[in-house]
Amino acid sequence: MSRRDILWSQPLKVTLHAGIDRTFGSVYEALDFLENEWPQKRGECYDRAVFACRQGLNGVAPTELAREAFIAACLEAGLPALPAAPLHPHRLTRARL
Repeated sequence: MSRRDILWSQPLKVTLHAGIDRTFGSVYEALDFLENEWPQKRGECYDRAVFACRQGLNGVAPTELAREAFIAACLEAGLPALPAAPLHPHRLTRARL
């Protein structure tokens, strides 16, 4: 399994400033968003989230810690983050192969 495929137990639905909802189901998706698409407002929680996601991808920290840090960064930036519907079982099976 690629480290990119580390799924969270519960995906997150984040409402972006444009009012668009986006679902994040893995540490890699969150880190990619943080590093490449994040709004300009970056604070302490943002820095912690980037660090926690990198640690999660490297197997140094629990992936759920990265999820919690990502939620805190979203809230700090004014992006509501809520639990999303569980991932489709086919995706879970394929990711674990």
